[in-house]
Amino acid sequence: MDFWTLISYAAWGIAILLLLWMVADFWRVAQDYDEDFLLSSREGEE
Repeated sequence: MDFWTLISYAAWGIAILLLLWMVADFWRVAQDYDEDFLLSSREGEE
């Protein structure tokens, strides 16, 4: 296996990890906050 093949596999691995992180973050935010809160445009108010 040459250098560029290893770099390609590493890039795919990083992309998969980032995708899993984004899905986990989406799930956590969806559990913690209501959709109305996330879609509100009120700045500085909670």
